[in-house]
Amino acid sequence: MKAIAQRVSRASVTVDGHTVGEIGVGLLILLGVSHEDTPEQARQLAEKIWRLRILEGELSCQQAGAPLLVVSQFTLYGDVRKGRRPSWTRAAGRNHSEPLYEEFIAQLRQLGAHVETGTFGAMMDVESINSGPFTLIVDTAELA
Repeated sequence: MKAIAQRVSRASVTVDGHTVGEIGVGLLILLGVSHEDTPEQARQLAEKIWRLRILEGELSCQQAGAPLLVVSQFTLYGDVRKGRRPSWTRAAGRNHSEPLYEEFIAQLRQLGAHVETGTFGAMMDVESINSGPFTLIVDTAELA
């Protein structure tokens, strides 16, 4: 699994003109799932992000009680090494990725996080005001 974690002053996601998720100060998480990813990696990634000390004052979402807005983002596994059109072969299909997306969210909530979400598989408009800006790529392939 791969996540882009952005510290935000506020963020929202709309589908068909309706806001489906919105937060103030917290983290916007763009989440990608590959074919090899597992529920254990979803748990590991949720714990890592929940405890990352990247908010103002080097606080984590856990310490600050800050919310997270989680948006599915299959394009994180886009491959642009060849040609001019990205390949999506590394991104998992819906049957594999949606349950892991839901597991990631469930794990965050189990840890005590307030989580807002986008709509899986929908065309979404995501707005954010990056704070810092502060953006990290967190990849379970690189977690120890």
